[in-house]
Amino acid sequence: MVNIVVSAIIWGVSYLFGCVGEIISEKAGHLNLGIPGIMCMGAMGGALGALLCSSSSWLVLILMSMLFSMLFSLLGGGIYAFLTVSLRCNQNITGLALTTFGAGFAQVIVDKFSNIETLSKLASASDIISKSLPFASKLGVFGKLFFSYGFYVYLALAIAIVAHIVLKRTRVGLNLRAIGENPAAADAVGINVTAYKYAAILIGCVIAGLGGAAYFLGPVARGGDSNFCLTISAIGWISIALVIFSLWKPLFAIFGSFIFSVLYSLSSYIKVSGSGEELYKMLPYVVTILVLVLTSIKSNKELQAPQALGIPYFREER
Repeated sequence: MVNIVVSAIIWGVSYLFGCVGEIISEKAGHLNLGIPGIMCMGAMGGALGALLCSSSSWLVLILMSMLFSMLFSLLGGGIYAFLTVSLRCNQNITGLALTTFGAGFAQVIVDKFSNIETLSKLASASDIISKSLPFASKLGVFGKLFFSYGFYVYLALAIAIVAHIVLKRTRVGLNLRAIGENPAAADAVGINVTAYKYAAILIGCVIAGLGGAAYFLGPVARGGDSNFCLTISAIGWISIALVIFSLWKPLFAIFGSFIFSVLYSLSSYIKVSGSGEELYKMLPYVVTILVLVLTSIKSNKELQAPQALGIPYFREER
């Protein structure tokens, strides 16, 4: 049972990064279906950063892998923001195009540098990044449950908590939520809608990109998943579904990512035959549909998506 929980947390950290990033974007009224592609670009950036600093200290290695992951995610987020905010392109089409581009671009770049030497360096970097806290082994089961994870797990939890505080307890969060509900009204009271939208999209993409790096450089892939873009794309789509399950609340995303991870990985612990494994992998999406139906019936505004989600804002039509 302990192993299932630990495995679920390790897998769930990538879901959490992607979900929190998407929540921030959606709070600004933008449905970013490019999250899977952004996560692939973040994974690629993290891998390049780790390779460049493979012989450096553990702190430099972690910071540089994060920095490169954030830079490439920022590039993808900038493309999406420019097209959907400045040019007001269709958000769904732009996001899908970005997912296709990001996954393909990342796979090509990683394959270009993939050889025995780089795989060995990435595996070593992964061991450093995924290293648990030194006192975890001394605390028995408690230590294994709470302190046996790498840097990215605790970073994801911290980001989710900070995102919750910012969205719920600060003026910046209030302004952002106002833009997601009614950008015209927010604009009328002097809020810079364009700046907030750009900031939310870019920050959301940076956070999501770290989720890609957390998977690729984490204890699961260890930098050696040759088809990492397929796996990360699946994680990205689950993260988008998880936004609905989490009711657009970062704190709920912490628990949702764990639950989704358990549901998605059930087939690894329960022996199934034939198409049973694929049916287990459908469970997160089935649960999401049920949550969507239940929240629609309840008709509580707090449980609904932002009213202006997916709708481009034309200031001249205000």
